[in-house]
Amino acid sequence: MTILNRTKKDIMSLYESKSSNISIDEENQLLKSSLNYLKAELNKFKELPLLVCDVKKVIGEKAVIKLPNGSQFLVNVSGGLNVNINDTVLTEQRSLTIIQKIEKTKNMDLEDFIVIQKPNVSWESIGGLKEQINELKEVVELPLKNPALFKEIGIDPPKGVLLYGEPGTGKTLLAKAVATSANATFIEVVASELVQKFIGEGAKLVRDLFSLARDRAPSIVFIDEIDALASERVDHGTGGEREVQRTFMQLLTEIDGFKNLDQVKIIAATNRFDVLDQALLRPGRFDRLIEITVPDNLARSEILNLYTKPMNSKGLELKEIVEKTEGFTGADLKSVCTEAGYFAIREQRTHVLHDDFLKAVDKAINTFGSDQESMEMFG
Repeated sequence: MTILNRTKKDIMSLYESKSSNISIDEENQLLKSSLNYLKAELNKFKELPLLVCDVKKVIGEKAVIKLPNGSQFLVNVSGGLNVNINDTVLTEQRSLTIIQKIEKTKNMDLEDFIVIQKPNVSWESIGGLKEQINELKEVVELPLKNPALFKEIGIDPPKGVLLYGEPGTGKTLLAKAVATSANATFIEVVASELVQKFIGEGAKLVRDLFSLARDRAPSIVFIDEIDALASERVDHGTGGEREVQRTFMQLLTEIDGFKNLDQVKIIAATNRFDVLDQALLRPGRFDRLIEITVPDNLARSEILNLYTKPMNSKGLELKEIVEKTEGFTGADLKSVCTEAGYFAIREQRTHVLHDDFLKAVDKAINTFGSDQESMEMFG
């Protein structure tokens, strides 16, 4: 009906643009043109769709193709078309004959699950964690900046680093800082995104992930919440658990397989170190296990200095705030500074007072206490 309305509109516009004494020949020409247009549009609805497939093997004048559902068929290739392994092709729906090659878009599916960026996080913007920063510089930054040094000594640098610790202690921030310092591409993915519904899809995403990392080298692959993928394996499980294990095995293969990672480093993060599979933790995969601890008094003082420096504050005594925030993580301290700013805004002030920080700390403690009580009640 839309096509008919559009054609009718074209005819009416032509009548309006010409004089009322339009010739019969012009009218016939317009009607023929409209009829041809309608026939072409109707033929589009009658045409069968073409299947997008991948060529797995070429056998003489025939080829083995793989359909999106995983099925494979030996099919004919239309005359004059030269196909090769891994080509993406269009096939006729009934006979599956290959009729056209199309350009293959690399990592088309992968881009829906990852974040690629050039971070801008300096080491100076991280408070505390001096020992952890030094370790990351040794095992990630130095091999990326000076790979010749390791060749001269005759050792292979570590392939991966595992950061583990409480939530909010700065694991992601450390990974971004080392990528900034090494001038490396930062590829971030959450492990749960690699677990897919259909067999083989998760493993394919892992392969594409590391292929992209090699193309963008020097690069750092940051896998957050890796416990969602690499928890300890069980002998028996559901189909979903088996698919998780297939994806996990592909990850192990990429880290410690035949293909050299070269200028690609892997950093993983987790708050559940206790559930990780031991196969992931052996030397040759994640060679360094770095614990990111809850900041002590000195570290909290450094973190608060960083967060309060750009704030317009008056009469702030950090020592008291540090003492009252025992057990707070870096993320908690940032939240306290933000909340203190809101207390000032509510009172229509453009500066933050020491009392605002004390109120923010008390509010945070009450919130954490409520969360803890809920966990104990339902846990």
